Order: sequence, then structure tokens, then C-alpha cells
Amino acid sequence: MVAQLRKRIILSVVIGIVVVALLGLVSDLSQVGASLSNFAWHTVPVILGFTVLNYVLRWLKWDLYLRHLNLGATVSRGDSALMFTAGMVMAVTPGKIGEVLKSYLLRRINQTPISISAPIVVAERMTDGIAMLLLMGVGLTLYPPAAPLFWALVGATVLGIVLIQSTKTVNWMLSLVAHTRFAQPLQNAYQSSRTLLGWGLLSSITLISVVSWFFECIAFMYVLEGLGITPSLVVLQQSTFIFAASTLFGLVSLLPGGLGVSEASSTGLLVWMIPMSTAAAAAATMLIRFGTLWFGVLLGVVALAWFNRRYPLSNEGEDA
Repeated sequence: MVAQLRKRIILSVVIGIVVVALLGLVSDLSQVGASLSNFAWHTVPVILGFTVLNYVLRWLKWDLYLRHLNLGATVSRGDSALMFTAGMVMAVTPGKIGEVLKSYLLRRINQTPISISAPIVVAERMTDGIAMLLLMGVGLTLYPPAAPLFWALVGATVLGIVLIQSTKTVNWMLSLVAHTRFAQPLQNAYQSSRTLLGWGLLSSITLISVVSWFFECIAFMYVLEGLGITPSLVVLQQSTFIFAASTLFGLVSLLPGGLGVSEASSTGLLVWMIPMSTAAAAAATMLIRFGTLWFGVLLGVVALAWFNRRYPLSNEGEDA
């Protein structure tokens, strides 16, 4: 597990470096360098501050889900935060689904089967996706060509929630694997998912998600300010739409961390909407990705090392 995790992180970092290099070359590397050298670096603490606020609220979601399923009785708030932060090391996996690492870490603490807690990660991703759709919708009039994809994603999301809430449909699907070794884990996962995606809890958690991701949209506005764009309500609306849309495009691409797709769409939308030069847009994209995605991965590496010291691998349970 540890060796596989290390390989995936290294591979994702290499891909990230290649993406940044290609983005710089396509956008004129010297001009991108000039934009970065003129960046107002004193805005970095503000950018990272809003990113941390996003992380705090997302940890709150994880912890609320954990307590809602009665899986956190033996888990302190500190260990809950440590698991959440360690999970961010897997933000560079397709759809961030690698954050199921948190379920693996939870099993190390209290032997909770992964199949019971893994739906928390699915619920987190779904509420994040809904939040991004809502934030993208705020600025949809700014970029009408995105409307078809927006409504397609809205329809797919609603359909997915309705299907999970349809006991008859899911029980029929589970009956197809009733005599396989996957039956019990899938039944566990379904029971947890149905509980987590009830309309009441879903609404409150989605509200937290909207606020948390909006903090990173604000961080994006400060990145643009650092590059000379005067902050305003219009720029905030543009930043919100661009950040949410590029994140969603990366999510549906199913590429690790949306690498390549998120960067390309962010750069293109900045050039089209702000407008700004391709080099400045590329610099802005690099900065926000380092200030959000890669900052989180770095924190995840530190937290995972800390967790491994507190809970050595010898403490790991065997149940799946």
C-alpha cells in the first residue's frame, strides 16, 4: 500500500510538472516568467488563507459524515482532522476518488470496514460537485457555450441521487451479485450511501460545500489582483465561474487531479473573459493550482507521515 501510494504521488507530480512545462511553452515561457516575476507576492498569505478556510470546512463535512454514521466514537477531532488532511495527498487521483485512503486510515484506528466508510468519500465528491455546479451557475451568463455541459451535469447528478434513494432499483442491482464475495461490501456501501445522501443531510452539507469552495474562488480573485487585475464584484463573478468550471471540466475528464484539462480550460477562460494575455492567464492558472491543489497535496504528505507515526502499520485491521 505504501509503495503503491508513493509511486502514484511521484507519477502525479511528474505529470503536473509536464503540464506546467507545456503550459509555459505554449504560452511563451519568457512572457509567463515575466508575469510571475511581476506578481505581487505579498498576496500569497491571503490566497493560502482562503485555501485553508476551504480545507477547514471540508474537514467539517468529513467529520459530520463520520459522526452521522456513528463511526467516530473512538476518533478524536484531532485524528479526524489528521485523516482528512492525509487524504488530500490523493487529490491527484481521478475524481479524487483516491481519497478513500481516509477509509483505510480509519480502519487503522478502529477497524471500521472500508466498505462502510468509503461512501463518505463518494458523498464528499458529490456535494463538492453540486457546489461547483451552483458556483458555475452564478456566472453561466458570462460564458453561454458552457450551458449544455452545465445542464448535462445537473441532470446526471439529480439522476444519481434519485437512483440511490430508490430502494427497489438498488436492491435489484444488488441481487445480481448476491452470491459473490462482493455482496456484503456492496450492501454496506449502499446502506451508508443512502444515509449520507438523504435530501436533508445532502442540502446542509452542500451549503457547507458552496461556502468552502467559494473561499477558493476568492483566492483566485486575489491571484488575479497579484497580476494587476483590480478586484471588483464582476471580477469575483468571473473568478468564481472560471474556477468552478475549470475544476468541473477536470473532474469529468477523469484524469488524475484533472491535470491538463483544468489548466487548459482555466487559461482559455481567463483569456476570453477577463480578458488577459495568454502568458498572464497561464501564470494565473499555475499560481492558483499551486495555491490550492499542490498546497493540499503537500499538506497531505506531511499529515500522512504524522499519521503513520501515531498509528504504525502493525495496528491495521484485516476486515475490508
